[in-house]
Amino acid sequence: MASSSSSFHSAPPTSWKYDVFLSFRGIDTRYTFVDHLYSALVQQGIGTFKDDEELPRGETIHPSLLKAIEDSQIAIVVFSENYAHSSWCLQELEHIMKCKVERDQIVIPIFYHVDPSEIRNQKRKYGEAFSKHESEKKNVESWRKVVMEAGHLSGYVANGPETIFIKNIVKEILERLCIAIPSDNENLIGMEDRLQDLKSKLAVDSQGVLMVGIWGLGGGGKTTLARVVYDQISSNFDGCSFMNNIREESRKHGLKELQKEILSCVLKQKREEAVGDVRTLITTKLRRKKVLMVLDDVDNVDQLEALAGSRDWFKEGSRIIITTRNQHLLNTHGVNMIYKISLLNDEEAMKLFSKHTLRHGNHIEDYDSLSKDVVSYACGLPLALKVMGSFLCDKDRSEWVSALARLKDIPDGKIVEQLKISYDGLEPLVKELFLEIACFFRGEWKDKTTVILKACGLHPDIGVKELIQKALITVTEKGIFDMHDLIQEMGHHVVREKYPRNPEKHSRIWRWEDVVTICALPEEARTENHWIEALKVRCEFLCSFPRVVANMKELRWISCFLYPATSLPRNFQPTKLSYLLLCSDSLKQLWEGEKHLPNLKVLDLGGCSNLVRTPDFHGLPCLERLKLNYCLKLTDVHPSIGYHERLISVEMPSCMSLEMFPPIKGMKKLETLDLSWCSKLRKFPKIQMNMDNMKELSLDRTGIKVVPSSIVKYCTNLRSLDLRYCESLESIEELPDLPSSIAVLQAYQCDKLKIDDLPTDLKWLWRISLPLKSILGDVDRKVQSMLQGNAIKDNSIILCFDVDNIPTRGFARRRLMLELPRNWYNEFSGFLICINVGGIFSSKYDEITIEDVMGRENEDVLEVSDGTPKEAWDNRCMCYIYMYPLVH
Repeated sequence: MASSSSSFHSAPPTSWKYDVFLSFRGIDTRYTFVDHLYSALVQQGIGTFKDDEELPRGETIHPSLLKAIEDSQIAIVVFSENYAHSSWCLQELEHIMKCKVERDQIVIPIFYHVDPSEIRNQKRKYGEAFSKHESEKKNVESWRKVVMEAGHLSGYVANGPETIFIKNIVKEILERLCIAIPSDNENLIGMEDRLQDLKSKLAVDSQGVLMVGIWGLGGGGKTTLARVVYDQISSNFDGCSFMNNIREESRKHGLKELQKEILSCVLKQKREEAVGDVRTLITTKLRRKKVLMVLDDVDNVDQLEALAGSRDWFKEGSRIIITTRNQHLLNTHGVNMIYKISLLNDEEAMKLFSKHTLRHGNHIEDYDSLSKDVVSYACGLPLALKVMGSFLCDKDRSEWVSALARLKDIPDGKIVEQLKISYDGLEPLVKELFLEIACFFRGEWKDKTTVILKACGLHPDIGVKELIQKALITVTEKGIFDMHDLIQEMGHHVVREKYPRNPEKHSRIWRWEDVVTICALPEEARTENHWIEALKVRCEFLCSFPRVVANMKELRWISCFLYPATSLPRNFQPTKLSYLLLCSDSLKQLWEGEKHLPNLKVLDLGGCSNLVRTPDFHGLPCLERLKLNYCLKLTDVHPSIGYHERLISVEMPSCMSLEMFPPIKGMKKLETLDLSWCSKLRKFPKIQMNMDNMKELSLDRTGIKVVPSSIVKYCTNLRSLDLRYCESLESIEELPDLPSSIAVLQAYQCDKLKIDDLPTDLKWLWRISLPLKSILGDVDRKVQSMLQGNAIKDNSIILCFDVDNIPTRGFARRRLMLELPRNWYNEFSGFLICINVGGIFSSKYDEITIEDVMGRENEDVLEVSDGTPKEAWDNRCMCYIYMYPLVH
């Protein structure tokens, strides 16, 4: 082969045109070994240059050949018997060795049916070849040098079956190509640690078939991570397939075409060769190969069933990687592991952003501070950093400032488009749930918010889980709703997209400035508003707000603080309203007369300190929860409440002017009644019906004198009765007959209370606080009943006794004998004892002991550490006594 001069670039390129250049002597290997090697390389997707395949006819071969060498990352030199006889081959080799030095080209020699020593020492055929070249007065010395250097390189010596020999060569090539990925490749920015973590979890060298899901936020780097992992480990598998964007491709072409694509990639065959039932072909042929497959952007379980339906489809050692925004799909398919993609930290984010903004060498004033603003806006989302970096790379400072200001109102379209994919895939009801959280409830307690969402019929118990699984929201360890800033912006964009400058046409209003805009509209523009469905505002100083809200006919829920009027307007009639919260010092009554709101489920007027009366509840047939907390001037509760059949909870703590609650005649679903701190309430309302659903009754700090027998008679499933600090309380009628369901009984600091006897059946009781002076003779038996019971809340029993009037000397001799339950050593770890004392009673010499009788004649006394209780703060002595010694 001849050679000619060619332009030469000393620096290695950032990307190569070819992966491999094959240098060989045609008469020796073109149609045998080299042909087989070339086919194996191409089947693995390795871009390979072979002169008779790549050079177009009619083109002068010399410069094109040299250029092909320069544009190849790896050169494979096949030393065969007659290689050195070709001056063309030797010139090729000379240029290859030059590229090795000056362009960091990788050179791999293959000794095909020749001994490496023949090449290094230029003996036998190679010696004869150089003698021939010398006789022809060719440039022999430089050729001898490069042949000797190439002969000393680490390479392959042909032996054994040729198929295995070629397979090992191809495997090394694949590994070399992966290692040669530049360390500053933008795809690896922020991915290095994640990459190593995922590779370790894939355990490529172990057996078994693993299915691994990569799950997380759209634009978070799932596909990038999968691609890099795929590139680096693919050489370890018999067949590989990276199926891009399955969500879109399956819609365009159908799953059958994707199945054919998998067969084509893994089996190295043409798509047309997949004849018959393609699914059957996959299940039969892929189980013979160790396969690496990436299924990218899966959004439907049918896609998984069609493309990777079972581990049985694949040979031992296969790895299936699935990227998705939907965790539920991975759970349903039973993947071995779910790898949650983590977003970039600030340092990683800045590096990726700078990669895009500074690629053209454009440096602007205040770059550091402005770029920090962008990184803060992106919150670690790679997609946002790439999009913003590419957009700002050629902009000046003023354009940067303008772009950042615009983003606060109008998010970037490319970012929104990608993030919105997850939203578009939701069911209509779940979309509504997402928008509620995005617009109103980020940063709010999940449990508190759930009340509103349930009232609106959005089924949050199942919907919230779906949103979490689709990486649209999170719930913190403390139970607070959260989401990525850009996801929230996407939700806001959905609401404002059609009418960005007309808030009166938005479905949800949460911004103060939008409320101001709506209130400032001309009267004719505010009539019959059929767009606004939800409203959460503070409306102080907006005197026109009551007239505005009266025209919102489609409202489903409203939360309004500092409402500026004494009542809602007469024409306020949103028939779809499910949740109404008003908090205002101005409100005196909710509305005048009776109003029919057939769907209202929650009415919260807590904090309306000047509210005097409640509405007529006949017009609220679906009301389930009523909150009137801290309505300090409330005196008139409409009698219709006592007949309401749908109410579940009535909370009226600190209604300090309330003297009477209406008789209860129809509240059959009521579970909770809280009248605590209603200090003027002297008499508990009459119960005139069975209230089997009543669970909690709170009367603490009220002025009642008698707990009537109707509570015992009709509240047969009562769990908690709170009478603490009822200073006027004298008796609990029929106390011994309290229902066995009672779990909490509290009558602490009820100084006038007289108790003749306690309930006899206390199997569910776990907390009790009573004035000890009234029940001294009965404590042992009652505590014993508790210890033998069924309900030990959080593995504890709490006893609290008021002993203010017990003489010190008498109390010191007091003994409480307990027979511990059968499994006490599993249920309890010890006794925590707290004694509030004062004055001379706080002696440090008082001892607390536990006597272990255990049926033996002699008593074993277990003392608390040094035998004395530990003095704490505020005249309180505390000690903990372990039960462990009793076990032995």
